[in-house]
Amino acid sequence: MLTALARTATRRPLTMILFWALFLLLGFGLGTGVFARLSDNVPEVPGTESESAARYLDRVDPVGESITAVVAGSGVTGAEIRGQVEAAVTELRDIAGVAAVPDPYTTPGLTSEDGRAVLIPVTLEGGLDDDGEKETVDAAVDRVHEIEAPEVHVSGGPLLGTQLGGQAQKDVLNAELISLPVVLVLLLVIFGGLRAAGLPLLVAVSGIAGAFLALFVFSYLTDISVFAIQVTTMLGLGLAVDYALLMLVRFREERRTTADLAEAVHRTVAAAGRTVLFSGLTVAVSLTGLLVFPSVFLRSMGLAVAAVVVIDMLAALTLLPALLMRFGGKIPPAKERPEGEEGRVFARLARFAARRRVAVLAVVVPALLVLALPVAGMRINTGDANQLPASSEARQLFDTVDAHFPAGTGVAPVTVVMKPGTDPAVAERVQALSPGAETRRLPGGADVLEIPSPGTVDGDTATDLVKEIRELRGGESVEVTGPAAQLVDFRDMLSERTPWAALTVLAGIFLLLFAFTGSVLLPLRTIATTLLSLGAALGVVVWVFQDGHLAGLLGSEELGALSLTAPPLIIAIAFGLAMDYELFILARMREARQQGEDEREAVVTGLRRSGRVVTCAALLLAVVFAAFMTGGFAPILQIGLGLTLAVLIDATIVRMLLVPATMMLLGRYAWWAPKPLRRVHDRIGLSEEPPAPAPREPAGV
Repeated sequence: MLTALARTATRRPLTMILFWALFLLLGFGLGTGVFARLSDNVPEVPGTESESAARYLDRVDPVGESITAVVAGSGVTGAEIRGQVEAAVTELRDIAGVAAVPDPYTTPGLTSEDGRAVLIPVTLEGGLDDDGEKETVDAAVDRVHEIEAPEVHVSGGPLLGTQLGGQAQKDVLNAELISLPVVLVLLLVIFGGLRAAGLPLLVAVSGIAGAFLALFVFSYLTDISVFAIQVTTMLGLGLAVDYALLMLVRFREERRTTADLAEAVHRTVAAAGRTVLFSGLTVAVSLTGLLVFPSVFLRSMGLAVAAVVVIDMLAALTLLPALLMRFGGKIPPAKERPEGEEGRVFARLARFAARRRVAVLAVVVPALLVLALPVAGMRINTGDANQLPASSEARQLFDTVDAHFPAGTGVAPVTVVMKPGTDPAVAERVQALSPGAETRRLPGGADVLEIPSPGTVDGDTATDLVKEIRELRGGESVEVTGPAAQLVDFRDMLSERTPWAALTVLAGIFLLLFAFTGSVLLPLRTIATTLLSLGAALGVVVWVFQDGHLAGLLGSEELGALSLTAPPLIIAIAFGLAMDYELFILARMREARQQGEDEREAVVTGLRRSGRVVTCAALLLAVVFAAFMTGGFAPILQIGLGLTLAVLIDATIVRMLLVPATMMLLGRYAWWAPKPLRRVHDRIGLSEEPPAPAPREPAGV
């Protein structure tokens, strides 16, 4: 299969390049339309109580979502600014689609006690379609921004998603502007030439285009989260560079012994291409665990990121061979090195870990477990505008309200829907929980009770209130919704489905690693060591962002919890990336064994030949992830730090020390499988090997 792909790319390289050029144009042309289609409805889980109640309100409630404006400054209660605000309120009420705009100067709670800020809530009509809602919101925002005051900020409701989409687009552009030049410089250092260094970037740009295009297509099938842009782009860019690096290093090695350019490309794809294929499949399989969750956000992220991984894999197996066929003749072969000089540092590390295998395990394993300890106290929440960069308008509104109004002002309430026929005694007990809460009757006879969330929108007080109401109602048709209820349902969903997701991923990874190695023990060892590095990385993320240690260095602060988006994505993506480096190393160990080396020397040779590639790939990927941490959006900071640490810990401590130590402990049993499974592997395992190298003609012949 891989040989056939290589021959197709080398026979018609220009056709293949033109195909990918068209794909690139579609990605950066049509695909960038996804930025206007992003959603911030991350916590919604279909089938849950909070989602059911929200859908019911969407159908029958004449009152829709609302946006909030804040006007602040020393003169907001003076005649000049007050006249502007009152005129704006009058005109806002006349905008089609606006249901209500209270007078901030006469409505209790909308003017701050210090007289330096006023709130203008703009409530939309219920039942607006997307286009109508956008027109209404745009008109309201434009009118509010006409007010001349020291501070005027508008956000909330449907406007927040638009603002987050714009922030995502800005962050992606900045990250690319930072990461691509740095990656190019590093590739120049690695390869020593612009042509070889530029090819991985071409594959990487194709991966970015693929990310945009895949997300744009999926946006017509399901909601696409604002987080998807940064995550898929960073992963698409990083993996593309990784795969291209692996292929190019192997190509330069093949050029040392293979005179014919096409044959060198064929051998590269047959050998390194097999690793890329299995690597892409393992990353994709790791992400299938997200499909087990009913959350639209997690499922869409799993599908989108898996699609990007497959696109990167295909680009490395088709576009890169075509580019090598056209331009590879001018890429110099890898330099000949004296016997024992190539990969000398990595060989020494391997021999040290092999000799001191028990000591290595006794030191490294406890150290990683200590780093993982904070995971035991990990908390997740939906977060608020405090997670946004200080430059964003939503964050500026949040900070202004927080500075001038009592705690809890503007926080979304816990919403209780009491359907017709609800026992009056139950309704009275629910209302008694907050006697000052507002109640209104809906068409059809249902009552809606909106209880202000004490503290933060997703704090313990609010979530405990949701649980108390659900226990209090008994069997009555009373449903609770709102952000706090969504968080409770999301946490319950994670608790219920996580074991099944883990089982799905581990079973898929085990089967793929068995197909790659023919061993049943190597997959188990790989999964165990990968979980150690993953736990250590996630533990540091909890220690930094939840507990607040060193968070200021990353432009954040103590948040008390991680974003509910971060842990599932860190776990799924980091687990797949760890498989990348494992496969890079195992492929070389496998080759060494097939060439007759014993178990010990095969381990040393495997690290000697792959150590440089793994280290460089990890460094490049870490640069990409770190670049995406410059945007200041807390969930992306958490994901970026988690993936950066996971990659670096895995590529250094785990793969350079734990892998050789555990391989030597297993000895010849590392590659063992029962005879029936061995026969299965011989029949269905992908074991395509490169043909014998063509002899290079003597110079001058």
